Amino acid sequence: MTCETLKELISLYKKECEWIEFKVDNEKPEMIGEYISALSNSATLYDIQKAYLIYGIEDETLDLIGTKFKPKITKKGNEELENWLHRLLEPNVDFSIYEFECQGKSVSIFEIDCATHSPISFQGKEYIRVGSYKKSLKDYPQKERKLWQSFSSFCFEDEIAKSKVDMETILSLLDYKTFFKLLKLPLSEENSTHEYIISKLIEYGLVVSKEAYLSITNLGALLFANNLGHFKNLQRKKIRVIKYKGNSKLHTEFEQEGIRGYAVGFQGLVQYIMKIIPRNEVIQNALREEVSLYPEIAIRELIANALIHQDLSINGTNPMVEIYDNRIEITNNGKPLIDVLRLIDYQPKSRNEKLANLMRLMGICEERGSGIDKVIASIELYQLPAPKFIAEEDYFKVVMFAPLPFEDMDRQDRIRATYQHTCLKFMNQEYMTNSTLRERFGIGSKQHSKASKIISDTLEKKLIKPADPDNKSTKHIKYVPFFG
Repeated sequence: MTCETLKELISLYKKECEWIEFKVDNEKPEMIGEYISALSNSATLYDIQKAYLIYGIEDETLDLIGTKFKPKITKKGNEELENWLHRLLEPNVDFSIYEFECQGKSVSIFEIDCATHSPISFQGKEYIRVGSYKKSLKDYPQKERKLWQSFSSFCFEDEIAKSKVDMETILSLLDYKTFFKLLKLPLSEENSTHEYIISKLIEYGLVVSKEAYLSITNLGALLFANNLGHFKNLQRKKIRVIKYKGNSKLHTEFEQEGIRGYAVGFQGLVQYIMKIIPRNEVIQNALREEVSLYPEIAIRELIANALIHQDLSINGTNPMVEIYDNRIEITNNGKPLIDVLRLIDYQPKSRNEKLANLMRLMGICEERGSGIDKVIASIELYQLPAPKFIAEEDYFKVVMFAPLPFEDMDRQDRIRATYQHTCLKFMNQEYMTNSTLRERFGIGSKQHSKASKIISDTLEKKLIKPADPDNKSTKHIKYVPFFG
């Protein structure tokens, strides 16, 4: 935000409106919170990305007269004003504070994001602008209905990550060469003009042209940014990789945060993780060789899923890969849209369909519906313990475990593996049997009774059922998942 940007805003709108408020020195903290709520909600109602609360401008004449208000150093009680406002705004809306000199006058500006999923309230009350007036939202039910309709059509990928940029800036911020390579689009000397490249970025929704300006969308930045740090609202979307010493968080060996967009940085991310995860030394053909404890396809698919299915509207935490001696945990924001018991067989639902579609087109993740199946199949091939899927209200976590002898697995480990094995068989138009389960656990044919005990425990949990309920014979009985 600069003096030129301020002049542009004033010349463009020429007066206060639903998403712009001019003030001089009225700095009551409660009033500021109410205006942030009203301006943010109104911006959404009028399909505007940013709203502004501007100090230093006389509202009727729009004369630049300056302000004494310095919000960055102002406190409410013993608390910084900015932190106090964030604490009382619900859901927490992002805003930035700018303080600068313009024509020798002090200016302070609150640049406020539009509301995205629900109305912004301050101290439990929601506000809206009616013309240039701040009003209680509940007193205007028609506006409230329209506001909720706006939320239903919100698409994070289409929102603007950086607005009003020229072609050269776009081509410096986005790795367009990788974009063309991954999508197998021709890029030769003849068609490598800036205009052609930008036209392709627009075609795939990575850049938009609106009101004679070019802007980079969240989709474009998330996938192809050379550095996500150049996009203020996406900095907390970087994926973090943390390696711990031992099986707890007590001792961190190192931490790495990815800076590139998901598409341009994905292959390097997977290779980096494969290098640092624990390895086993085995002897093959009389030669000692180190092999990974975990299948690469499982790592690859689970990381892709974490990026694709994260709730991008949630701020404050990054997608994470945490590596311990005995497990790997992959976490993303947002509760999954389907029951964790149906992850193997269900067609996936994504909050971010445009992001998911492009990542599939580029071959970064598997075709629709096959990813988790391949994760489970590869884990069975390595005879690892079954992964654990954990769904909480605001996050989803997958835990992959290091090799563990059958005798050391607890009852829950064995039940989880049996259920997942049954689902996998069912997806392949096959059945789980005592024999296939023994093969899954790597136990011999003489341990028939151990497999029977695990099957009995899983039946008790109602996770599986006999494929033929009328079959009274217990020999060679076949099983399907509870939903089969």
